[in-house]
Amino acid sequence: MKKALLFATGFILYGVLMWYYLMHGAHTELPIQYRGSAADPTMFMNGRQLKLSYDYSRLKDWIYFLSVPLEWLIYLLVLGFGLSKKMGSAVKGITRFSLVHTGLYVLLLSFVSWLLTFPLRYYSYTVSRDYHISVQLFKGWMKDSLIDFWVGWLFTFLTVVVIYFFIRKAKKKWWLYAWLISIPFTIFMYFIQPVVIDPLYNKFYPLKDQALKEKILTLADRAEIPASNVYEVNMSEKTNSLNAYVNGIGSNLRIVLWDTTLDRLNDKQVLFVMAHEMGHYVMNHLYQNLIGAIILTLFGLFLGSKVYTWALAKWGKRWGIKGPGDIAGLPVLLLIFSLLSFLAGPVENAVSRKAEKDADRYAIEMTKDPEAAVGAFQKLTISGLSEVNPPKLVKFFLYGHPTMLERITFLDSYKDKYQPKELQKAKQQKQQ
Repeated sequence: MKKALLFATGFILYGVLMWYYLMHGAHTELPIQYRGSAADPTMFMNGRQLKLSYDYSRLKDWIYFLSVPLEWLIYLLVLGFGLSKKMGSAVKGITRFSLVHTGLYVLLLSFVSWLLTFPLRYYSYTVSRDYHISVQLFKGWMKDSLIDFWVGWLFTFLTVVVIYFFIRKAKKKWWLYAWLISIPFTIFMYFIQPVVIDPLYNKFYPLKDQALKEKILTLADRAEIPASNVYEVNMSEKTNSLNAYVNGIGSNLRIVLWDTTLDRLNDKQVLFVMAHEMGHYVMNHLYQNLIGAIILTLFGLFLGSKVYTWALAKWGKRWGIKGPGDIAGLPVLLLIFSLLSFLAGPVENAVSRKAEKDADRYAIEMTKDPEAAVGAFQKLTISGLSEVNPPKLVKFFLYGHPTMLERITFLDSYKDKYQPKELQKAKQQKQQ
């Protein structure tokens, strides 16, 4: 009990310190050289939008920095109070069949974690509602939350079955065999996500605007992308934010536009956004992400196996875990993998930011329309109440894209290169 109180006190103190850093300690003033530029939020946002952007961004960042250690704390408490051992014994009393036993244990652990994180997730939802980013009713949000739970349980269950099978069969090299099995599974997930997973949450349909569709397909033809369709998704039922993305591989590759993006961006701005997504395809970013995921899984499983063995040797008896193959040790594995994922996050973000900048460069060189590009990102900033120049710690841990300051400044630098000839001549005459 004393350790539980110590952990809880530490978590609260951490939350207070993060609040102070985000609300008072972080330096986010716009550098003087960018003031008055296209990236200066005061040039395209009014005072109320600036205030909302600041408050909303800081609250969402704070919620993120609370959610990560909260997950770790839950696993530690489940182990420290002997709940993992009790849950393992309880499901064994129901059935001796290993597969069912594992499924029930994962279900119990998932439910405990889901229940204890619910207040923070609900608070995050209410913040999004209060700032009019989310327009989703509680019923819809709860439905998505339950879908998340069951999809998460299914994938966790399958992963746990494979990992513990190999742990029991090959204690020293289980990580290698588990990794080899994960390769086709990861490829399969990339392949089915657009057509199986995504439709569980939203409705997808071919782009309704035929004229815009032809423009996008013409752009795709120029990029030598064998696209026959562009998809629209009804995100306006859930959010006021704008977005577009490309996911999937092979014949299941999808280029998707949120309907909010179609409603608020003009055709030129939409074409820039589409050119950006096509840039990901042309530069093979999807396949690079797939390879990166496979490599990270290898290192994660290898390091995880070493830390798991060490942790059980040190605390296993205290937690009531009989050995590496005991399902009661699952919280230890999940805690280790969560920590490793957190540590790898900044590296993944840095790689992702590079890919996003390359896609921005590809899009601006294809469309040659800096005005549309800058305008698109300004509208994205307003709709999502994004902070143009976020705190460095936030960028380091959360940003898989360049900041809006970086993106708008980069795209605006092309305005002289791609200015209409009439404006270029007028500028030259003025200089003479």
